[in-house]
Amino acid sequence: KRFCSANCLHYFIAFVQFSSILKQHFTMSAQASLLCSPVGRCSTVPAPFQGSPAAVRGARCHRNRRSMIVAAQRDAGAPSGVERVQQMLRNAALSLAAVATITTSGALMPDQMMPPAEAGLLAAEPVKNGRALLRNALPINNKTIREIQKSLEQITADLRVPGSKKLGPIGANVRRAQGTLNANKAKLAADFAPEMKEAGQKAIEGLDAALKEFAAVVDAGDINSVVENQQAALQQVGNIEEAMVKGFPFSVPKDYDDLPQLKGRATAEMKITLKTVRENGVTGGVMRLVVDGYNAPVTAGNFVDLADRKFYDGLTIQRADGFIVQTGDPDGPATGFVDEATGKNRTIPFELMVQGDKVPVYEETLEDNGRFNEQPVLPFNAYGTIAMARSEFEANDGSSQIFFLLKESELTPTGSNLLDGRFAVFGYVVDNAELLGDLQVGDKIEYIKIVDGIDNLQRPKPGAKPYEAKARDDL
Repeated sequence: KRFCSANCLHYFIAFVQFSSILKQHFTMSAQASLLCSPVGRCSTVPAPFQGSPAAVRGARCHRNRRSMIVAAQRDAGAPSGVERVQQMLRNAALSLAAVATITTSGALMPDQMMPPAEAGLLAAEPVKNGRALLRNALPINNKTIREIQKSLEQITADLRVPGSKKLGPIGANVRRAQGTLNANKAKLAADFAPEMKEAGQKAIEGLDAALKEFAAVVDAGDINSVVENQQAALQQVGNIEEAMVKGFPFSVPKDYDDLPQLKGRATAEMKITLKTVRENGVTGGVMRLVVDGYNAPVTAGNFVDLADRKFYDGLTIQRADGFIVQTGDPDGPATGFVDEATGKNRTIPFELMVQGDKVPVYEETLEDNGRFNEQPVLPFNAYGTIAMARSEFEANDGSSQIFFLLKESELTPTGSNLLDGRFAVFGYVVDNAELLGDLQVGDKIEYIKIVDGIDNLQRPKPGAKPYEAKARDDL
């Protein structure tokens, strides 16, 4: 029920929006000194969409007052008029390319039309592992444990060295991690949250033991056991880092008090049964998901609440095209979760934490906010990235439909992904993500159940004013 419109229609809409931006630029006058001028920015949003394609609404331009405020604060570093129009043209062109790539079936763009990946914006090779991304996203500031983490994660690159030569750099990184740990155990323990001291101390002991075992594996030349020991050590690193989180790092706006919120993290298991046995013999399986309330409390809270209500149990996979896997559209006319208490479809605001920010951006995509070149804390970097689906032209009508990213294409390279900032990521598949590649439309979700972290779910506050998405003109 909620799929993309016809291909030609998407091309037409994107072309109209591109033309509109050109026209708007040449009519800018006094406001041209602002970084994000009040000229309307028309947003073409890449799929996955939720919503009926029956009637295509024109993209509605709006005056972005928040962007104007940000612009005033950054006045000293505001780009020139030429740079502004270059940004707008690039944004429109990438949006057009994204729509074409994601909504077109079996068609490829000519190579000369492919926008280059902006590798120059990235300081290092992007992280593609879901667990590593989750470690990096924790709201902590302890350089010692981050140094240990970096040494252990570097081993992934060391494994690419041919032959037995890889053992040298692997051993060096293990010894470096051991040395950092042994010299700073007391310093690490001093940074634990009061209620997590016991768990943190246990994790330090676990990491010490894991590194000793890892060193013995390397000394024995056992290449085949390197990955297993690396992951065991990193698991303890993650436990140490989680013990350092001191409370919830920010206050969620009161506008969302009537929505469930996850004040921390939760782990879910998702069991799927395939409708037919695949050629590789797979009949189904269980994936493990981690959802991150530290950076997406409303989005993650909505998902955990729905899973706890057993909303997803019995639903089917509704899109599986090799690029994404999508589900969450219930049977019947509703396109999302209908709250029995109100009889209305529950929607949640767009929510995204940007690197360097203290609180998430709400109700605006980074494209609408004029920050489309900035990086989210939870990016579309990993196979099995989990995000909310929504309508084409409305950022704030996500409800129950979710999707998993599979493919890293020319238009969605890790670290320069056109979906980043336009869709709200709230977690990653951390175990058995390869099952996603076997899924087809009609495969059944037996259940999604929360196995850890349900205590972090904050239910809606009694008497809270119901959330209503603001019209774009009011943002």
